Amino acid sequence: MPGQHHPGLRVIAIYEIIKTSCLLLVALAAFHFYRQQNFEQLVHWLEHLSLADSNGLRWKLVELLHQLGPGKFEAVGLVALGYAVLFGIEGVGLWLGKHWAEWFTVIATGSLIPLELYETLYHFGWIKLATAIGNVAIIVYLVRIALQPRVVPPARERHHTS
Repeated sequence: MPGQHHPGLRVIAIYEIIKTSCLLLVALAAFHFYRQQNFEQLVHWLEHLSLADSNGLRWKLVELLHQLGPGKFEAVGLVALGYAVLFGIEGVGLWLGKHWAEWFTVIATGSLIPLELYETLYHFGWIKLATAIGNVAIIVYLVRIALQPRVVPPARERHHTS
């Protein structure tokens, strides 16, 4: 039924917009650190940061940054930006109650499930497991909503302007 909004769609839309915002921040940071001078400032800051309990983690991060170099940050930024656009489209479409957005989100989220399952099985983490379970729940919910019959108003009501 047009105008019918399922509360779960709004919750998923908000979740998608939060993911979009986070990915935009990642993209901005990645594009910032792509510049050699900014990258060197980040590494320098990490090298001189005084952390009592996290020294091992800090040096692993410094080593990882040196291995990646600033050039990889451009690729990270582009991937993050691409996913931000995808999640943004999903979020706005779901918020507006668009039927196509339900299927778009099912396909996009479903395409990532194999990767999430692989990551969860071979590099277990509770957050990874929760994310995979949450995404499967989102897919099941959206398929159920998308398969519900919709009542389309007669043509003259759709195009009638008062």
